[in-house]
Amino acid sequence: MLTFEQKMAILDSYPQLERKDVSLGRVNYHFEGSRHEKKTVASHLHPNGNGFVYAGLLRGYETDNKGLVNIRDYSEAELRELLDASIASLSAYIPEAPAPSKRKKKAAPAAETIWANPEGNQLSLRFEEDLWYLYAGIQLEMAFETVGEAEEYLAEEGFSLVQE
Repeated sequence: MLTFEQKMAILDSYPQLERKDVSLGRVNYHFEGSRHEKKTVASHLHPNGNGFVYAGLLRGYETDNKGLVNIRDYSEAELRELLDASIASLSAYIPEAPAPSKRKKKAAPAAETIWANPEGNQLSLRFEEDLWYLYAGIQLEMAFETVGEAEEYLAEEGFSLVQE
């Protein structure tokens, strides 16, 4: 396990990240070049060795409901790989939904669907550039490879289809 100082030295080696001291001796690192609303790459690095890195736009990482990965037991190579992937995902541009094509497509899925839960929260699911993106307002929440994965996730979270 890397020490707090070792983790901070690794994060400090990324010139695109800006260190922000927060409460209780914890440290965050922000990526001001993010093309998304999300700017915090590393969150709550603590002298006890705990800390989190944002992987909400990545596949293959076990994240919490905020898209964060606990890096307590990460090696330097693992941490650098995750940081590189996180920064790359936040650097990617995700355009608005494409304009409808004039040609008819067979059984094409809707470009956007609206989902709501019993508390009245609404999410929109959009198909863009071969992926399904889930938005809360303009903020990207998650990305899925298939509409089936997205719909399964929404159902598990208590959302149902409102509008196609």
